[in-house]
Amino acid sequence: MASYDASMGRPPLGVKTTVVRLPEGLAERIDDLIGPNRRAKFIREIVEREVERLEVERRAKQGG
Repeated sequence: MASYDASMGRPPLGVKTTVVRLPEGLAERIDDLIGPNRRAKFIREIVEREVERLEVERRAKQGG
């Protein structure tokens, strides 16, 4: 089972754990912008938004 910071509460339900390697310094830049202990949520939201955008783009190209 993946570890998590218990002070943050339970991990979200329906979420698959995956490892993402970020370029050196990017994690710190994210933390600087959004605050501590919010990086995973931020990354989930950004990835979801981008996947939705790409799906819309694909449908538009396919004519549907």
